[in-house]
Amino acid sequence: MKTHYLMLICCLFTAIGGGFNAQIIITNKKFSFGTTGRIGAGFSPNSNGNTGKQLNLSNQGSLGGRLDQNDYVDFLPTIHFTPVVGKDSTQIDFQTRLSFYSGGTFLGNVDTKSNNGMIVALPEAFVEARNIMGTKWDFWAGARWLRYDDIHIADYFYFDDHSATGWGVKYKNTRFSMFFPAAIDTLATNSTPYSYTNIISGAKNLVYRQREVMVLEHSMFFKENTLKLLAEYHNVSKSGENSVENYPSDNGWIIGAKLSSKLKTKLPGSFNQVSLRYGNGIANGGDGGNTQTWRTFGAPDEITKTYKGAYSITFVEHLLWNISSRWSVNPYFVYTKSKGGSDSNNKAIDYYKREIFNKKEEFNTGVRTTYYFNNWFHILSELHYANRKDGTQSPATMWKIALAPTIVPTAERSVWARPHIRFIAELAKYNKQATENLYSAFLQQAGAKKIGTYFGVRAEWWIF
Repeated sequence: MKTHYLMLICCLFTAIGGGFNAQIIITNKKFSFGTTGRIGAGFSPNSNGNTGKQLNLSNQGSLGGRLDQNDYVDFLPTIHFTPVVGKDSTQIDFQTRLSFYSGGTFLGNVDTKSNNGMIVALPEAFVEARNIMGTKWDFWAGARWLRYDDIHIADYFYFDDHSATGWGVKYKNTRFSMFFPAAIDTLATNSTPYSYTNIISGAKNLVYRQREVMVLEHSMFFKENTLKLLAEYHNVSKSGENSVENYPSDNGWIIGAKLSSKLKTKLPGSFNQVSLRYGNGIANGGDGGNTQTWRTFGAPDEITKTYKGAYSITFVEHLLWNISSRWSVNPYFVYTKSKGGSDSNNKAIDYYKREIFNKKEEFNTGVRTTYYFNNWFHILSELHYANRKDGTQSPATMWKIALAPTIVPTAERSVWARPHIRFIAELAKYNKQATENLYSAFLQQAGAKKIGTYFGVRAEWWIF
């Protein structure tokens, strides 16, 4: 009996809800879904436990090749709106990016409860409106991976990676953006703290010390060439008056230029890119394979506790030459020199009372050749050289060669064709400085060895 009464009540509520149009009706049907990722298995036969670890030098990310990078998967759902149709059309997108990274083990074997297991992130969630009512104005706000050209074979977004939370406006070829990268993280790897302990209420609470990053970008087009100019200003406020720590306010700036040129070759898509970027003060960031200028490098001055006088200069040359329907060659060259706010050319004490290097010099070069055996079978081969000098120490160096026969099921003769299924073999040789200081993820696992190895089978895909 009670069951019949319950069903009757449910029917009444359903009828009432329908009468008052309470049901949510989704009218937008414009939805797209993208994904990128790389996943597979690898091992190093001359490492303890045969664990496959990246061979590149420490603090250089994937400069030196990315074939042995850890697993990751991104999902990019996007909703598209076109509220006004015709010559005054406005394009509106709401995009998110759901990211899953391996903490060290193969992604398919772990979850968020595993030790060093799965890392879950939401690096993008933003709304962008383009060509407002047929004009040249674009606006966006939210969190996004706002980055452009990269050295793909080294996963290095070298000039204008402004990935963070913020907002921006663009008119024709000029863009102005503001970013707010601060996070309450006492384990931050950068040496500019973005939080402090506030005791204004009588209790200790961590609060933000925000950094404001203002970015102005302008692009000029000349036939087959594009010149992009970059200027940034950074400011970080001081810690509060009622705080345990005493962090002073600080600032910095960036200037840079990047020239991109299209090259005419029988197989289309060839280009040359060259850039030069100079950062001053707290805007001298870029380390560990990351190039965001707000990742301040080095230690502050011992007396003023600021980064006045700190600097960083980065020069990049990147070429893709599609020689013929059989061969493509993709070389790169990266040089970086950075110094923190301290006078020391070696190590100094940072805000967290850690002794860190205050000066570095890096030189990286490499090349990938792609041989198109046929439409669906390509052979990738790579040669890399990496050199890293921390402080007054001797440089650590690595030579690496790689061979990767690759299945390309889309049957496209292009370095950008995806998905890939790669069979990977890598061999690295380290100098004495790198070997004795265990200066790579591989060496930290395997111990002091002159030779590093990596073998694996991995898939990589981009679908947009």
